Amino acid sequence: MTSNQQRPRTRLSLRSNTTVHYGSLSSEQPDSDASSMQTNSISQKRSYIAVAVLCYINLLNYMDRYTIAGVLLSIQNYFGIPDSTSGLLQTVFICSFMLLAPVFGYLGDRYDRKLIMIAGLIVWIITTLGSSFVKKSHFWVLLLTRALVGTGEASYSTIAPTIIGDLFTGTQRTLMISFFYIFIPVGSGLGYILGATIANATGDWRWALRFSPALGGLGLLLLVFLIPNPRRGASDNKGGATMESTSYIEDIKYLLKNRSFVWSSLGVTAMAFVTGALAFWTPTFLSRAQIKQGLRLPCKEEPCNPLDRYKEIRKVNCRLENVISQRLVSRVIAVIWSLNICLCFDFFAILQTFIAIGETLLSLNWAILADILLYVVVPTRRATAEALQIMVCHLLGDAGSPYLIGAISDALLKYNPESSHWDFRRLEYSILLCPFIGVLGGLFFLMTSLYIKEDRKAAELLTSGNTILL
Repeated sequence: MTSNQQRPRTRLSLRSNTTVHYGSLSSEQPDSDASSMQTNSISQKRSYIAVAVLCYINLLNYMDRYTIAGVLLSIQNYFGIPDSTSGLLQTVFICSFMLLAPVFGYLGDRYDRKLIMIAGLIVWIITTLGSSFVKKSHFWVLLLTRALVGTGEASYSTIAPTIIGDLFTGTQRTLMISFFYIFIPVGSGLGYILGATIANATGDWRWALRFSPALGGLGLLLLVFLIPNPRRGASDNKGGATMESTSYIEDIKYLLKNRSFVWSSLGVTAMAFVTGALAFWTPTFLSRAQIKQGLRLPCKEEPCNPLDRYKEIRKVNCRLENVISQRLVSRVIAVIWSLNICLCFDFFAILQTFIAIGETLLSLNWAILADILLYVVVPTRRATAEALQIMVCHLLGDAGSPYLIGAISDALLKYNPESSHWDFRRLEYSILLCPFIGVLGGLFFLMTSLYIKEDRKAAELLTSGNTILL
């Protein structure tokens, strides 16, 4: 019999032995955590500053990720590559990102998270900057550097949400996670706009790839000096059980038995497929649509700016109106011509508005999904859960979707290879795959809703040390 003052040691483990493991629950404070981790003494002000810094770096990550899409037309012309090869630029990045995510998830649940993020950000800055110096005859080097960029992002994306989860709890954590993930659409949009704008201003698409690393240097300094390193589970079990380790295999088994985690991971996979395909191909799709409508001329030499929509047609239109309007009858024709151009402008404004709304609504799901993960997974397995979800959603989602869309488009090219009108149509038909995948993702999220309350309660009980997972 134990004394009344002595608390029994409760473990979170899939094994029934008596050894204490990482991920288990114990009332004893391990010396290593006490010496290497900060505790709940982190002030609220510093926690808010930490979230702001993490949001800034997240913004840069997504700016860089979609800068390529903003200058894709220039890259295609520079290297002389078709749609399918262009899609590989995103695919190789996502592949390295997803393959390395489990590695950083494992490290993030066991070692100093701040140091891992610092190392990853340094790799990201170097490789992103290096990709801007690739020669015309070495397209494979650009593919390699884009793949290495995924190394830096994998270290950050798997760990940053878990730090926010350990700084806040309840509705505050939900709000902070929402702020963090809202920078996905913001950064993605800025990546398009700044990438195309910088390339057009400098006349060289490479300068677009040099902008984010410059801002990344500031992010690195902020990360070093302003980000705390809270104890894992600090916000979930204040004054309660201390989380210790289990093996990586046990962590995976636990996550595969978590139904909310499994179904939400499948849902986010479908969402990643759609967002990845649309985010990569939308600028090119809109540019081809403008060519089809006669609102711009096909781009034959750099820089190809998808934001520079109507300059050529406006010049032609002005010349025609000046000549035609010299006669009374022709003025009527000039008015009709102008109305036609305005209607085309309105069509593209409406099209872009709906695309923006759709992408934003899809991106808002990231915050909800991250919040679900933090609620249904115990603190010491969250980095592993983030990493596993990242790997699955990218492996079956946006790792292949840009290439798949490009491959379908190239396969349809043979039906009318010389037509700019068909260039638009074949890409349009390829993108029609996305709505069907989106509906499938919605069904997966409905399945998640059936189990989330039960799994959240189970995670709370495990964290408090009131039960044992056998």
